[in-house]
Amino acid sequence: MHLMQKQGYNVKCLITIDSENKDSFMFHTPTIEFAKLQAKALDIPLIIVKTKGEKEEELKDLEKAISQAKKEFGIEGICSGALYSNYQRSRIENICESVGIRAFAPLWQMNQLDYLKQVMKEGFDVIITKIACYKLDEGWLGSTIDGNTISKLKKLEEDVGVNPAGEGGEYETLVLDMPTFKQKIRIEKSEKKMENEFTGELIIKKSKLVKK
Repeated sequence: MHLMQKQGYNVKCLITIDSENKDSFMFHTPTIEFAKLQAKALDIPLIIVKTKGEKEEELKDLEKAISQAKKEFGIEGICSGALYSNYQRSRIENICESVGIRAFAPLWQMNQLDYLKQVMKEGFDVIITKIACYKLDEGWLGSTIDGNTISKLKKLEEDVGVNPAGEGGEYETLVLDMPTFKQKIRIEKSEKKMENEFTGELIIKKSKLVKK
């Protein structure tokens, strides 16, 4: 979205699919409740559509959301953050074609380490909220995507084949601040919940928007 805005595109609304299935093939699920706070920080309308998260069937709910965005806001295209998942990108493209709008994936095939460096360079504040990968232990939860973290991920890519940007589901993130946020998110209370040595989640119990 940020790249599209830099190119002069007007982002008229945001779309979030809230999946009951936390292992959805299509949609991000950790900390999805923060979409409302992020939309408020951006001062951009948000469309939320719930789905059971059943494979392929969940795409009907995405099409419903996109159709709603077209009707309510007159959108002419959808921007997704697809990086290497052809499963996600192709299905979004198919839905957009069906609805009669364009699909954009400005990050597509970007080198994962370059992507992380760009995120840091552009002034994003991003933290890791979920881990599910050998070598990513409890200490990674809540850590910021900064130069030190990127160096560690590069080493893990070389040593054990970790996808540095988490494209294999190794980790999930939450954006607390970005250049177009009018306010930023502050986490005031959280705890780490581990299922085993290398699988866990940061449970955020209290947060709020504050001045930048």
